[in-house]
Amino acid sequence: MKLTGSQIFVEVLVEQGVDTLFGYPGGAVLNLYDELYKNSDRIRHVLTAHEQGASHAADGYARATGRTGVVLATSGPGATNLVTGIATAYMDSVPMVAFTGNVPTPGLGKDSFQEAYIEGITMPITKHNFTVRKVEELADTMRAAFRIAQSGRKGPVLVDIPKDVTAAVCEFTPKKPGRTHAEYRKTKSEMQDWLVAQKIMQENLKEDEQKKSSCMSRKCGRKKKIDKAVDDGMSGAVWV
Repeated sequence: MKLTGSQIFVEVLVEQGVDTLFGYPGGAVLNLYDELYKNSDRIRHVLTAHEQGASHAADGYARATGRTGVVLATSGPGATNLVTGIATAYMDSVPMVAFTGNVPTPGLGKDSFQEAYIEGITMPITKHNFTVRKVEELADTMRAAFRIAQSGRKGPVLVDIPKDVTAAVCEFTPKKPGRTHAEYRKTKSEMQDWLVAQKIMQENLKEDEQKKSSCMSRKCGRKKKIDKAVDDGMSGAVWV
């Protein structure tokens, strides 16, 4: 079936099990927001007062649920406002996918209005990032972003989508992923394993503290003996 880039965007989010998205609208992502509005029964959009708040909300959502946090922002200053939240997720290995709009592809790299090289800006603080230049590549790029965010050491991935890509039309084939975004929620057994690991860690820390305390006591005892010997020697000394 033929769909626009914006429709593909929504379909792949649903395909990946995404039901909550944080963001703030802007000119470069209006096509995406039109489709999100039409599909508000399938994806809940949480509007924040600022893009940075949206990125931190996505980060917190991922920490609380074990699922991938998803955030959407417009081009230029909207995209750069995500940087602190993305960096936080990167430093703490939190799975996140950040989608940013951008100027149409012919305007990339030409200092267009509200254009920022967000792919380069976020390169040091993401596991990987993409700029989608063809609508035919949009679906597979989004799928790859979710896979990378949740595989290995988890972390943020950025996908930059120029405005003309969201309006272009191409053939779309739905795919069922091996493990959906929704299936990354922590299971009861995973939580039990995590609690056991935490208990072992705390016991090891307690044992280390006891060893350290015992070692300090021995050192203090030796120091007292040395101080006493010095004092005894000093008291028996004849000062000239």
